[in-house]
Amino acid sequence: MSQLFAGVDTRGEDSPVVPFPFSAVVGMPDLRLALLLNAVSPAIGGVLVRGEKGTAKSTMVRALARLLPTLDVLDGCRFSCAPGAEYPGCPDGPHDGVTVRKDARLVELPVGATEDRLLGSIDLEKALGGGTVSYTPGLLAAAHRGALYVDEVNLLPDHLVDALLDAAAMGEAHVERDGVSLKHAARFLLVGTMNPEEGELRPQLLDRFGLTVEVRAPRVATERVEVVRRRLAYEAAPEAFAQSWAGADTVLADRIATARAHLAKVELPDAELLRIAQVCAAFDVDGLRADLVVARTAIALAAWEGRAEVTAADVEVAARLALPHRRRRDPFDAPGLDEDTLQDALRDPPAPEEPEDDPDGNGPDPDDDGGPDDGGPDGGPGGAPEPDRDRPANPPDADRPHPPTPDRQNPPDPDKAPHQPRSQSDDGNGTSGQDKHGKGDPFRARLLTVPGTGQGAAGRRSPAYTRSGRVVGARLPDPTLTGVHLVATVRAAARRGSSTLERQDLRAPVKKGREANLVLFVVDASGSMAARRRLGAVTDAVLSLLMDAYQRRDKVGMITFRGSEAQLVLPPTSSVEVAAARLRDLGTGGRTPLDAGLRRAEDTLRIERLKDPSRRPLLVVVTDGRTTSGPTPGATAGRLAAAGVASVVVDCESGHVRLGLAGLLATQLRGEHVPLADVSVQSLRTVAGRAA
Repeated sequence: MSQLFAGVDTRGEDSPVVPFPFSAVVGMPDLRLALLLNAVSPAIGGVLVRGEKGTAKSTMVRALARLLPTLDVLDGCRFSCAPGAEYPGCPDGPHDGVTVRKDARLVELPVGATEDRLLGSIDLEKALGGGTVSYTPGLLAAAHRGALYVDEVNLLPDHLVDALLDAAAMGEAHVERDGVSLKHAARFLLVGTMNPEEGELRPQLLDRFGLTVEVRAPRVATERVEVVRRRLAYEAAPEAFAQSWAGADTVLADRIATARAHLAKVELPDAELLRIAQVCAAFDVDGLRADLVVARTAIALAAWEGRAEVTAADVEVAARLALPHRRRRDPFDAPGLDEDTLQDALRDPPAPEEPEDDPDGNGPDPDDDGGPDDGGPDGGPGGAPEPDRDRPANPPDADRPHPPTPDRQNPPDPDKAPHQPRSQSDDGNGTSGQDKHGKGDPFRARLLTVPGTGQGAAGRRSPAYTRSGRVVGARLPDPTLTGVHLVATVRAAARRGSSTLERQDLRAPVKKGREANLVLFVVDASGSMAARRRLGAVTDAVLSLLMDAYQRRDKVGMITFRGSEAQLVLPPTSSVEVAAARLRDLGTGGRTPLDAGLRRAEDTLRIERLKDPSRRPLLVVVTDGRTTSGPTPGATAGRLAAAGVASVVVDCESGHVRLGLAGLLATQLRGEHVPLADVSVQSLRTVAGRAA
């Protein structure tokens, strides 16, 4: 089913404030249905919209807010408590019972928001000095009983995504600040949009979104013409354009309100509940959240259609919306569902067998072989239900092959991977780990870190001073105090000889955790690396390091060099999936311009340092060290070392006669020298950066 769009969202300072009408959006039936079903039943868990840039994901989400029913709210409650259903622990309670009518709100969470802005903040000076709790609500409180929209959710810091999805799942937000604790209601329609090219969400976070939809721009000229025509008409006269579509939007809004009222009356038969369990089991999804989401979505769809009972067609539509993102186990898995598996799982489940009458009480006849005449079910495939015309399409790349990974069900923690003796990693024929990984299978890679202690974005690679982690000291606070080091604060007051706390006594904690880095791969693709066995081993190693970068929240980039030049095949990005795809398409052959590869890395790192100065780089050079084109790399390597770039040289040299050129390059870079076989965690040798 084609995915269309309304046009590029070009809102700016001079853009009209009237939202683009929901009904005027061209196409995008999957996204339209997913948003409407969540408007009917927010318990579904929200929608994650994945798609290429310029597909008006934001336009459609913002248009949905005008369709949500108005709310009865207790006057003066900043948390939008409903009359007769006040949240027991509401910070603004007890309420006076006066009711006002308000529109449902659409709250947008920007990528650069802080935890205080999301959860709210407590005035710690009043709490510690006067013993009073003064709480300022955050965006979660503002979104209660409305919608919360997160654009580029994959770029949101992990700790904010965790807090956001926990609140969405539990329906309440918890605020904890140095012994001060409170909570408030936070039930909202959650919508996140993302461009997969800019990085993926972790599987654990993907699972917290109820539904997912893939969107793409139309490839048919007439459809694109209609998109542009409507967009230009909207920009020329936004109020008149919105008014022309107001009737269609009103019909949708009334239908949402009717479906909400009908939702509790919809029945889910046992046969359809069993069908839901069959589908989820067939795709081997983790946990039971998928079963619940499919059930809630099917019930919401039946209510939307005005039916009193869930049907098999409802289950199919719900499965197509709720399961594609839950079958991903690593960044190399393609999203989507296998059509044959889905249709097999959707077939009518067999009816439970009724025990035959046994007047003698002797149990079943031992001579009965259970053949086709034993009165049991025929076991043949039931007729698959006719697909609903609005069912989501199977993503076009659902059947795209991906490299297998070991133990996707329970991947080990990258920091706790077992260290096995070299003899256990050999294949019994004296073959080293370098030759073992030549079949395109990523393995668990060793931890490579940047020396020293940074202050970059929170992650799981190198030591850094971060917002979360263990407390290692105290400091004077910033103007906005978000945490208190109690011991240091009391000690500062004691030095003044005072028994009361004042602003000058407050001390903030210094926390040490781990940061994410920029991992820049420089891969030798010359003829000297093109031997089949060696190239396979190198591919396995780089794929494994990419997997490791994904798990540690790093940005990655890739440079290849061969012939007479080096090419930046992947500018630094958070999308490890794109990096893996570029690696599979890697061409080889020609001479070896090693210096050109290092110079391109030098230029790339200089530009990235201007964009993100706090993110420290880790340069991973994958080569045998030979130079057959251009100057020798000594001068460039020296400049990289002088600039403080942490480097690792993965030595791909093999054979009985070895020149040791990769080791010499590592010395010039003042970095680590790692034989290719030692990239795996199964090696005895430790390949970890020096930590401060």
